[in-house]
Amino acid sequence: MAVVSRSTTSLMALMRGKPKQGRSPPLRGLRVVDLTRVLAGPTATMLLADLGADVIKIEEPKRGDDTRSWNPPSAPLLEDAPEESSHLPPESAYFLAVNRNKRSCAINFKHPQGREVLHDLIRKADILVENFVPGKLSEVGLGWNDCRKINERLIYTSITGPFAKNPGYDVVIEAEAGLMHITGEPGGLPNKVGVAVTDISTGLYAHGAILAALLSRQQTGKGVWIDCNLFETQIAGLANIASAYLIANKEGSRHGTAHPSIVPYQVFPCRDGFLMIGAGNNKQFASLAGSVLKRPDLLSDPRFATNTLRVENREALVQIITDTLMEESRDHWLKAFENMGIPFGPINDIPQTFAHPQAIARNVTVEVDHPRAGKIRLAAPPVSYNGTKMPVLRAPPWLSQHTEEVLTQDLEYPIERVKELRELGVI
Repeated sequence: MAVVSRSTTSLMALMRGKPKQGRSPPLRGLRVVDLTRVLAGPTATMLLADLGADVIKIEEPKRGDDTRSWNPPSAPLLEDAPEESSHLPPESAYFLAVNRNKRSCAINFKHPQGREVLHDLIRKADILVENFVPGKLSEVGLGWNDCRKINERLIYTSITGPFAKNPGYDVVIEAEAGLMHITGEPGGLPNKVGVAVTDISTGLYAHGAILAALLSRQQTGKGVWIDCNLFETQIAGLANIASAYLIANKEGSRHGTAHPSIVPYQVFPCRDGFLMIGAGNNKQFASLAGSVLKRPDLLSDPRFATNTLRVENREALVQIITDTLMEESRDHWLKAFENMGIPFGPINDIPQTFAHPQAIARNVTVEVDHPRAGKIRLAAPPVSYNGTKMPVLRAPPWLSQHTEEVLTQDLEYPIERVKELRELGVI
């Protein structure tokens, strides 16, 4: 019989939840103080919130998260939006993307009394996540060494850029850590990826590290300082390109949509659109050439007998496939590829993506009621537990929406103190 420690048992009890109907989120009961802005940090804290953690997003009282001003586009404003939010601009689509399931608490922690409020929140918190320039929070008494004296069980997570005194922005890290060098058409300019992939990847790494730290805390009773940054995340994300350089001293290069080590494996044009085709082995290439393209001559051509030879003769093979595909429509080829065991897909725009049968079947969007914008659609959490996705219980908050709630209910401040903090400009 397996022996389970008491600490493991308590964690299992925390994460076991309830049956499928009314299932308890696995992180219910955990509190997160969220000092992050823009994308990497908010992505990590949103993932924790999706799993049931109570995420209190701490924002600067007048401006809030930087992305609140990143518009257009914005959600339309309701005529009967809360009066106390009437001074605020419309809710930006960017902010709405990564702040669901959170509460917004506006605190000026440069003010001594603002720091006192944060200290009170930290005493009751399980996790703190921040993405300030390294050392900035220590200057105001909110660094790791300061916070662990307040709460020794706190999991303190720092998400930073590459250098101590410089802020980290996704597009700069894509440039500086190799990704732009390998993104774009051969012989063309370096390109960034269409979304801030380094930010999102860093948020995912931070989220995973926090969950691991929760397991560690069950064993030790102590918190931990997690330090993750965009630069190292992007280098880790270079994957086979990094390995090719480290193992074989082979420099990466731009291949557009093509693969440096597999042919054919790229986007091809057809008569009225584009297809992505990935024939990753000889069997798939045989199906592509003989069954789909009806070009059995390619199978007897010695230039294309193996993947190594196909890579060597990339230009000739790509031109042959392109010429053949251009003879018919996209719909013709999509039908021809069905059940052939070859990875393929159309190049869909964003409306086509959300109208995709798989997107509809998997309920990839969720509609929520926003107090200022009405019903809005968001991308839903992409993970299911026992066949059920965690619900989106809170729309992304408007700036300072929950300040009074957090102070009076969570911290049990008397209303007189809340009024005083407001008059001082602390909240």
